Amino acid sequence: MKKLFPFSVFVLALLLAGCNLPNAAPDSGATLQAIYTAQAATLQALQTQALSTTNVPATLGLPTLPVLETPTSAPSLPTATNQAAVTMAPITRCEQAAFLGDVTIPDNTALGSGANFTKTWRIQNTGTCTWTTAYALVFSSGHQMGGPASVSMPKTVLPGDSVDIAVNLTAPAGQGTYRGNWMLRNSAGVLFGLGAQANSPVFVQIRVNADMLGFYDFVANYCSADWRSAAGDLGCPGNVNGKKGFAISLDKPKLETGITENRPGLLTVPENVNNGYLSGHYQPFEVKNGDRFRATIGCEYGASGCNVLFRLSYQIGNGQAKTLWQFVEAYEGQVYHVDVDLSALKGQTVKFILTAHANGSAANDRPIWLAARIERLANLVTSTPTSTATATATGTTVTSTATMTATTTATPTNTVTATETATSTATATETATPTETPTPTNTP
Repeated sequence: MKKLFPFSVFVLALLLAGCNLPNAAPDSGATLQAIYTAQAATLQALQTQALSTTNVPATLGLPTLPVLETPTSAPSLPTATNQAAVTMAPITRCEQAAFLGDVTIPDNTALGSGANFTKTWRIQNTGTCTWTTAYALVFSSGHQMGGPASVSMPKTVLPGDSVDIAVNLTAPAGQGTYRGNWMLRNSAGVLFGLGAQANSPVFVQIRVNADMLGFYDFVANYCSADWRSAAGDLGCPGNVNGKKGFAISLDKPKLETGITENRPGLLTVPENVNNGYLSGHYQPFEVKNGDRFRATIGCEYGASGCNVLFRLSYQIGNGQAKTLWQFVEAYEGQVYHVDVDLSALKGQTVKFILTAHANGSAANDRPIWLAARIERLANLVTSTPTSTATATATGTTVTSTATMTATTTATPTNTVTATETATSTATATETATPTETPTPTNTP
């Protein structure tokens, strides 16, 4: 038996060696390693796929992997456009303006042919640069209406502040609608205007009614009125050195805007007492349908502290005076346009009353009625009133000239009378002379 042992060992060795032959069963360790490697690769692929889809193929016999949930709504992150809106500051310009309103002559105001008027705009400086008096408002296009090429900025305007800019114009002769465009100009000569692009003009637009006439002029006829204050009846022209109140006409008044007007104005200074007043009661006037009272009101330039109530009233016979219109004006560098329809009084003969009433102290009150007049359609104007109005205006002009000349020297009075009125108004000159007699007496 001991001799057979080596043979048995040999046979057993052969059997064991057969386990490594090609047809032998696979190595379990190697097989598990391969499975683990494959699963890892598949897991990586599935994780990559899960970023774009929540569905895992059902055919893979692998452990269920956690599903990455896709949010139902995207986070509220700003888009590129929203980011720009959040981070970008508002666009600002050095030179830019905004229109705040028409102080006088609103758009499509009806005016008579050749009527002189002042257009005033209220404009705000919405840019970052200060407007100095080297800036200007310049005509740019449309109808210039007899206006200047440019008007200087009346004052320095800081960013955010506003200014009233006025231009003296004349309505064209032909009937129709006219518009003139105006731009701002800086000290370097660069034009700018309104709007986001600072390139839009301010404009004036009127309707010319060739049949509308300036029928009655309150300035030219002011000495036909009875001027009164609490001190009693006052002469005309008034005593400018007295304290009872006075009214005088000004050929080219300078209003608080700083602009010298090319239309006549009536300076009506109230009695120099607390809450003093001055009223001018005009001669009876028959109102026609469509008649309008028009004027521009403001304080005289330099009259800082001026604070006064302007009032237009009327009286029928000896009845109580009734107010048609009134407005409180203070010295703030602005003027205002008055346009009152008188049609409610058509067919009635009334006395119009212009009143300036102080609000408190009257020491600095110097209110002006600029170009105050009644306008009427030409087809309502009869030959008699037209003739009378013309004659009255001429007589008043002569009287006003004589008064101003007499204050200076007597020689020019003789020259003017001989040249201007020798033929047509010799009688009117004689009438004017007695009227002036009280004036030199009061002046000293």
